[in-house]
Amino acid sequence: MSFFNSIFGSSENSEAPKSKVNWTELTDIIQLMEVQAISIEKPVVIFKHSTRCSISRMALKQFEREYDLEGVVDAYFLDLIEHRDISNEIAHRFNVHHESPQLILIKNGQAVYNVSHSDIDAGALKSKV
Repeated sequence: MSFFNSIFGSSENSEAPKSKVNWTELTDIIQLMEVQAISIEKPVVIFKHSTRCSISRMALKQFEREYDLEGVVDAYFLDLIEHRDISNEIAHRFNVHHESPQLILIKNGQAVYNVSHSDIDAGALKSKV
């Protein structure tokens, strides 16, 4: 079972809702250059998730239930336990304090909005895009 299937459910489990978010997994620091470049043309959101944290899991599931920005933003997902180096680089590059879970909106190469924990809200994000 893949990592995303373990979080979001697989087609084998018909009871698990499918994610409405078309996530791109962040697995390499070089992808952050891609994020910055894309954000010049289209907003990009990064969701930093701790696979060891139940609060992070709840925030992720709630965000996915409310999400309706497909085609409006590009969505990147970071497993920060697996890729703490990328999380640290995000904090440095976008001048945001590291938190988990955390949602960061990137426009024109810069973080313009970031929230964590219970403040993660797809509706609020929509008003910032």
